Amino acid sequence: MRVIVWLVEGTWPACVDAVRAHTPDDAEVVLLHVSGPDVPAVAHGAFAGLLGRRGQDPGDRLEALGGTSAAALLDAAAERLGRPCVREERSGRVEREVVAAAEGAGLLVLARDGDRSRLGPKSLGPAVRFAVDHAPCPVLLVWPEPAPRLDTIPPPPPHHHP
Repeated sequence: MRVIVWLVEGTWPACVDAVRAHTPDDAEVVLLHVSGPDVPAVAHGAFAGLLGRRGQDPGDRLEALGGTSAAALLDAAAERLGRPCVREERSGRVEREVVAAAEGAGLLVLARDGDRSRLGPKSLGPAVRFAVDHAPCPVLLVWPEPAPRLDTIPPPPPHHHP
């Protein structure tokens, strides 16, 4: 079984722990980090359009820093996993790259990224919601910390009839 583990800063330890707890030891584990193009692209655009073309483009430095950060995160995740794994870095529209990486996988592991103070649909941000809705394989959705109590479920809408 091929398991894709979407690593995001701040929530990745819970995903790695879920893989250790819920997948067979012989599973092929792919640690995935996706960098969005937004920050370097904005810096490139500002440099080219607003600041002129003198000096070094700050977008190049931001791309390099992002790559270093991704490598450090992948290294930390591999160490925490404690078993052989593949490290994959992608860049582009984050949610679409995650779905594409999950093609042919047996499982996609990802963490909630929205309001994690209570249960409910708002615990999923747009990128995770997209990945959950479009994943071409089963999904294991984890809480990055202990799940909130059941009494945090939002009440039903007023027009709801039980």
